[in-house]
Amino acid sequence: MQTINISEFRANLLKYLEIVNAGEQIAVTSNSKLLATVIPPTDQKKIAKQQLKELSSTAQIHNITSPIDIDWEASL
Repeated sequence: MQTINISEFRANLLKYLEIVNAGEQIAVTSNSKLLATVIPPTDQKKIAKQQLKELSSTAQIHNITSPIDIDWEASL
């Protein structure tokens, strides 16, 4: 991870955002104090599709409209 001062970050914002977009993380500091960590964007849609794909491999389909053997007590 690259560490840069806030003034350098401001002066060359586009350059550093391109570096981050390429996959590198950047720590932004001021007076040697960490202000922020800039990380590459994540593709939330891709992550969600992968999670659904993994979930679908273990999903079980049951008949939810057929009666069951358990009596339910309804309280009004």
